[in-house]
Amino acid sequence: MKNIAIVLILLCVSSCAGLPENVKPVSNFELDRYLGKWYEIARLDHSFERGLEQVTAEYSLKKNGDVKVLNKGYSPQNNEWKEAEGKAYLVNAANEGYLKVSFFGPFYGSYVVFELEQDNYEYAFVAGPNTNYLWLLSRRPTVPLEILNKFKKISKELGFNTENLILVKQNSE
Repeated sequence: MKNIAIVLILLCVSSCAGLPENVKPVSNFELDRYLGKWYEIARLDHSFERGLEQVTAEYSLKKNGDVKVLNKGYSPQNNEWKEAEGKAYLVNAANEGYLKVSFFGPFYGSYVVFELEQDNYEYAFVAGPNTNYLWLLSRRPTVPLEILNKFKKISKELGFNTENLILVKQNSE
């Protein structure tokens, strides 16, 4: 019985670190250029960000080579800021936009950059381990409508339910 529980836990953990079907990480990824602050423009709803506005993610390099992840968001319902700190690391090649992220000890989830503006890393399309997790991130609090439409089109073609996208309220800077 104990062995079955261990196998089930390992299966669950490994399934949370996989790639959604048809989603391929970008192959020209440069972690150093990706570091810094990103604004969440759109997302699919999930419990750990439910009701949050002004959501940002900040990535910085730790001394050991891992990536520190700091997510922040404002809850207007509770009139308070919420913050979560995690860690991430590259899964395969250094130039592939495929990372594993953890906010809960040894449990990791996939973080797959499947579209990335190459000139200045102005926006990124990111998926989790399956098609229930999807984000549009930008270096600015807003994106041009053409980028949002591109995000919706590509994501829908990949099997994400774009009808349920939440457009995240951001304060302009």
